[in-house]
Amino acid sequence: MKKVVITGGTGFIGTNVTNEMLRRGYQVHQMVYGGRPVAQENVVYHDMNLMDAASVDRFFDKNPIDSLIHLAWYVGPKCHVSNLNMDWVIATLHLLKSFAEHGGRRFLGAGTVSEYEYKYGYLREDETPTNPGTLYGNGKNAVYNTARVYCAQNGIDFKWPRIFNLYGPNEKPARLMPSVINSCLRGEDVRVSDCLKFQDYLHVEDTARGIASVFDSDLQGAVNICSGRPVQLREIVEKIARFTDFRGQILWGAIPAAFGDDLVVGNNEKLKSTGWTPKYSLDTGLQQTINWWKEVQNVR
Repeated sequence: MKKVVITGGTGFIGTNVTNEMLRRGYQVHQMVYGGRPVAQENVVYHDMNLMDAASVDRFFDKNPIDSLIHLAWYVGPKCHVSNLNMDWVIATLHLLKSFAEHGGRRFLGAGTVSEYEYKYGYLREDETPTNPGTLYGNGKNAVYNTARVYCAQNGIDFKWPRIFNLYGPNEKPARLMPSVINSCLRGEDVRVSDCLKFQDYLHVEDTARGIASVFDSDLQGAVNICSGRPVQLREIVEKIARFTDFRGQILWGAIPAAFGDDLVVGNNEKLKSTGWTPKYSLDTGLQQTINWWKEVQNVR
């Protein structure tokens, strides 16, 4: 059985990536910290603090697995400005170095749309400048620039999916779609920004399949994981209200917008070259996500 190490495998994206790799016939070795999830067939759990360099070295010494998917990073409060991003840059580069020194041959690291300079609006991997405006974006981009050269020098396949906006079951409740869905299901007034911006959203399962498709492909370097289609946030809110039969008020402009760029959308031609196609349209993805939240809230 093929084997792969996954960090961050219990998170919003990581859970779906783990499931996708299992479907593709891999045995998954998850590095987990601070608790162990429910056991899954063909998933092996390893207690691991990625900030502990010596423990990382010991892991690869005992587990010479030649494929690694690195999804772990700080995504807590104020993650875009947190100084913890510096710690994750250091930990990620050591993880890669230790992996390579113990026979690693294929490395995938989770990049982000936040690496791009948003003012260009339409973002292409090999053309749009990466000039991030946040410590988070700069941290990810610093790893990308260092890791791609290191991997090239050491004969390691290097894959860097840049993940755009995503949604789906089990997303943090405070984020746009879950907060609107839950307000609608509870019959509360929906408090949102003016929602006039255009963004690129992809269902988390399609995101996970995109990451796995890049991992299994011959592609190297940065690959946008996105729908390639801009959607206005106001349209998303209105669809959720319609799909939940919401009869309350939508309070446009009740809270400030989370970002200032009018358009952020990605070109996904490289991703589609792997044979990937999305399973969900925006409508079917929202309906599936709403049904999941109904089950959570026991709404009939």
